[in-house]
Amino acid sequence: MRADAPATVPHPHAQQHPHPHLYVHPVRPAPPARPGPLAALHTISAATAVLLGLVAIGAMIHEPVLIPPLAASAALVHSVPTLPLAQPRGVVVGHFLGAVTGYGVLAAAGSSGWAAAVAAGITLAVLMLARTPHSPAVATSVIVVLQTPEPSRFVPLLLRATLLLVGAGYAASRVRPKAPRYPAYWW
Repeated sequence: MRADAPATVPHPHAQQHPHPHLYVHPVRPAPPARPGPLAALHTISAATAVLLGLVAIGAMIHEPVLIPPLAASAALVHSVPTLPLAQPRGVVVGHFLGAVTGYGVLAAAGSSGWAAAVAAGITLAVLMLARTPHSPAVATSVIVVLQTPEPSRFVPLLLRATLLLVGAGYAASRVRPKAPRYPAYWW
């Protein structure tokens, strides 16, 4: 067996298989451990602080900066900082690609629930092809199609907000000594 092969154990039904010596059932990973009270408080505080920061910036410039996909991004960055979905490339480039795809679908098909669903599907494909996994970015394309924000205002605000999320994740992971370091990789 290769060293990088997944761990396997014989499945109870292996004897019913025509070649029982070849039948193995993959071991399923266990759910993540419950965080301790201090780790949970740190995560909740950091995510809430950056989201409040986005609200404050929006209040100062009279623009909504906190949109639902960014809240989901903050949750990923602060609660599962080592997952590929939480890495800076996915957060920043993913939201940008989601916005661009949303504007493309908006231009081609107009603003409707149907067009938003198509934009979400296309965004998912674009993210997969670009190797920038970030599920909240799919919702960004939906926001663009349904809310039709002005691109010259929305895209720069979105990019700055994603950079703020990444920076906050970086800073928060260094405040608590035992916290997993963010990011796991930059690009």
